[in-house]
Amino acid sequence: MNPSIIIADDHPLVLKGLQGFLTEKNYNILGSATNGKEAYKLILKHEPDIAILDIRMPHLSGIEIAELCNEKIDTKIILITFEKNGVFYHQAKQLNIYGYLLKEFALVEIENCLKSVIKGAPYFSKEIEDQFPKEKEIVNIDALTPSEKRILKLIANNKTAKEIAKILCISNRTVEKHKSHIIKKFNLESKHNSLSIFAKENEDFLD
Repeated sequence: MNPSIIIADDHPLVLKGLQGFLTEKNYNILGSATNGKEAYKLILKHEPDIAILDIRMPHLSGIEIAELCNEKIDTKIILITFEKNGVFYHQAKQLNIYGYLLKEFALVEIENCLKSVIKGAPYFSKEIEDQFPKEKEIVNIDALTPSEKRILKLIANNKTAKEIAKILCISNRTVEKHKSHIIKKFNLESKHNSLSIFAKENEDFLD
């Protein structure tokens, strides 16, 4: 089944073009918005699988919406922009954004991006990735939220996800979501014990 999608962009032609293209491809478009405030209301109301958001919009930017959604809503965020801006790019990386496309290539890349995101794999436009290569691999524990730090500390102490959920009075699903965010933030390998090894290596920085 195709994912549910919300689109937001303050450029009418871009919004109409994306909406028409995805509708033609039989994607499930729940709604569209021309500013960030409307977009965030739609996300809260519908909790779509995916939200395709312009970075620069009136009232709330795509980045600000991603910050509001982070840890609260499972909607996967795809950002689109005309700007080749390193600040936005690195903010997107820190916020666990699932997709990042330049508008000039959006209609060419959006289907591949959506297919990747549906599978849980982030998709960043090659043009933007080439311009801003990955910053290698300086561990910045401050990139973690307080909740992520607490969970990583407990992982370092050999606690299971079930035990962590009980200690922090949260659901197992929330624990797994935090773990997934940590793995993405630090580009950890997909091996089953990679997060445990990382937690133990960096335990001294988690106090």
